[in-house]
Amino acid sequence: MDLNFTPEEQAFRATVLGFLHDRLPRRLADKVHGGRRLTRDDMAQWHAILNAQGWLANHWPKEYGGPGWNPVQKFIFENECALAGAPRVVPFGVNMLGPVLIKYGSDAQKRHWLPRILDGSDWWCQGYSEPGAGSDLASVKTTAVRGNDARGEHYIVNGQKTWTTLGHYANMIFCLVRTATDVRKQEGISFLLIDMNTPGVEVRPIITLDGEHEVNEVFFTDVRVPLENLVGEQNKGWTYAKYLLTYERTNIAGVGFSVAAFNRLRKIAAKQHRHGRPLAEDPAFAARMARVEIDLDNMKTTNLRVIAAVAGGGVPGVESSMLKIRGTEIRQEISSLTRRAMGAYAQAFVDEALDEGFDGVPVGPDEAASAAAQYFNNRKLSIFGGSNEIQKNIISKMMLGL
Repeated sequence: MDLNFTPEEQAFRATVLGFLHDRLPRRLADKVHGGRRLTRDDMAQWHAILNAQGWLANHWPKEYGGPGWNPVQKFIFENECALAGAPRVVPFGVNMLGPVLIKYGSDAQKRHWLPRILDGSDWWCQGYSEPGAGSDLASVKTTAVRGNDARGEHYIVNGQKTWTTLGHYANMIFCLVRTATDVRKQEGISFLLIDMNTPGVEVRPIITLDGEHEVNEVFFTDVRVPLENLVGEQNKGWTYAKYLLTYERTNIAGVGFSVAAFNRLRKIAAKQHRHGRPLAEDPAFAARMARVEIDLDNMKTTNLRVIAAVAGGGVPGVESSMLKIRGTEIRQEISSLTRRAMGAYAQAFVDEALDEGFDGVPVGPDEAASAAAQYFNNRKLSIFGGSNEIQKNIISKMMLGL
């Protein structure tokens, strides 16, 4: 594979850079570069800017609102967005549900839901994990019982989902639910779209180790879901779930964001001193940085291969598991090294320093405010989307036949 960009690709990169210079609000870029909190409005603002440009769903087919980019263009765009400090696009609607609906949804579902994903009418969250059903998603216990009344055919949903990222912002949730118990557990799962405003849906916050409200528990008590919100066939949801997870795992790798984080680490290591010299010149620390940089370059190549396979009509296979493992490990190592570079400043931090407009006395260098929070938050990366241990099992089965 030739990793050098062609003149046409360099011209496309220049177009992207021009767009980011003109349209990415400096306020948002400063918040991202500084590790400060992004509000719901911040994320929605960038979503709307990208949609107005026609670049939001850059991996969707053109007939559904995608820009028609090839894999290299998509890679260039995502990499330059990360380096520029653009907020990460909330993935649940655009990157996860969208591809599932395009491949498995009915024409009516595509006509209704895909435009609403693009224009921001719906904020989606993911209802996969449950207590006792995390990496082993086939063990989901949330039930959906089919019925019929004067209002038509429907499902009645009861159960619980957990670790629901940004569920407190969402008005819609796509869920794995159990619709049969007398078959092999993978064969009794269906894929439902549920309105979060339906009576019987309750969202409770989970405060994580870094002090943030990012994830939630979602409870369903006799929640009525119209039959037309079933995606594909009843009891075939496991197939759709696996298809979605390949996109989630590839997305978790976050190559562009790792590159941006590594560049930030390099600047910090050049400024921070130990024993009278820059930390970047410390042999042990420099060796760990070099190892991460090599791994990151290798991951870029694998990421291009996966995107190319998808563009050719395929589905990410074992490569998505590889990307998930290496991508999360690299991001964790970068956040660990950043925290180490801050030394004592990366211990207790002023929580309000992560908010926009903070005018208090900072604790240490500007980079210190988010170092500990990001380190602790990134501990989750090797678990969600299917733990790295599960990914290694997938790789061994698919490649080695074990």
